[in-house]
Amino acid sequence: MSGPADLAFDPWDPAFVADPYPAYAELRARGRVVRYEPTDQWLVPHHADVSALLRDRRLGRTYQHRFSHEEFGRSAPPAAHEPFRTLNDHGMLDLEPPDHTRIRRLVSKAFTPRTVERLKPYVHGLADELVAGLVRDGGGDLLTDVAEPLPVAVIAEMLGIPEADRGRLRPWSAAICGMYELNPSEDTAARAVRASVEFSEYLRELIAERRRRPGDDLISGLIAAHDEDDRLTEQEMISTAVLLLNAGHEATVNATVNGWWALFRNPAQLAALRADHSLVPTAIEELMRYDTPLQLFERWVLDDIEIDGTVIPRGAEIAMLFGSANHDPAVFPDPARLDLARADNPHISFSAGIHYCIGAPLARLELTASMTALLNQAPTLTPAKSPTRKPNFVIRGLEGLSVEVR
Repeated sequence: MSGPADLAFDPWDPAFVADPYPAYAELRARGRVVRYEPTDQWLVPHHADVSALLRDRRLGRTYQHRFSHEEFGRSAPPAAHEPFRTLNDHGMLDLEPPDHTRIRRLVSKAFTPRTVERLKPYVHGLADELVAGLVRDGGGDLLTDVAEPLPVAVIAEMLGIPEADRGRLRPWSAAICGMYELNPSEDTAARAVRASVEFSEYLRELIAERRRRPGDDLISGLIAAHDEDDRLTEQEMISTAVLLLNAGHEATVNATVNGWWALFRNPAQLAALRADHSLVPTAIEELMRYDTPLQLFERWVLDDIEIDGTVIPRGAEIAMLFGSANHDPAVFPDPARLDLARADNPHISFSAGIHYCIGAPLARLELTASMTALLNQAPTLTPAKSPTRKPNFVIRGLEGLSVEVR
């Protein structure tokens, strides 16, 4: 079915971005798939369909492993975007098997349960230290003081990024992630291209340094694997490092501030959490469901598929609405209610299928560490003012979250 002109789904409307969940309910009522002309996409809003399509091999993050742009009925990206495309298209998130399988197999060694378990003391210690600073100052910006520095430091430590260079990572990441929004502007593209060039040059020098002097870090490990059967090109190493740095903190930062803002707006649930810290594990899952950090994930249709009688042809693009799926009443009773004790919670905030988030165990550890530190050290944490939401739709977050510790 086609999306009518009065569709409430409007990713460029600040009112929609502020609270997209009522529009999602309307989308789900319209049907299982809705054509959306402004982005030339098919919107999929139901949990069952999103979950199934994430595992459907007739869809892909790329089509270039099977088709040229012309064969697929698509135009090649503008030549001016080439540095961004080269960086993005060699990362495993935008690759399909066999390249995806080869790279993921190598990288997954850094995210085993044993590795994450070894990181626990470091992550909890850093979270405690960051929160102690916030408490000492009587408050501050939860985003810049806790939510951001924790995951950036952890993934940078894993990759072997020197501490002096870590301040450059977040601006590069923010510029590159701008390209994941719907219909990004040329200004956004220009910033992403510039960041792609600078980030790539930096990593190329770091890789050269690790070749001369290997360390106990992931980049050194990828270089070592380069000499074995599973080989990575230098571009794949650069793209993998950028992907891990971007994906390794962006969602965790936004999950932290979205989550705490949701808690502040649901004081009874926050009081229950403060009274019973054993709720932390289910609270983290529920907060990621309740206000999803990544609202939309795209796939190309590699072979015709049918959804509820509608044939979606090869060459089309599907937009799977994670935020809508996580509020589907067919799966989540009373989905608009924040329930930190919600036990049956099959949210898809970490995706599914072969592209399931490789860093999900690490993200859960970081979210647990920061939440536990804030509950223990700042039991009177309150918002100092209402935050401003970022204008982005796909990557959902706040500009900041000003808090007080009384």
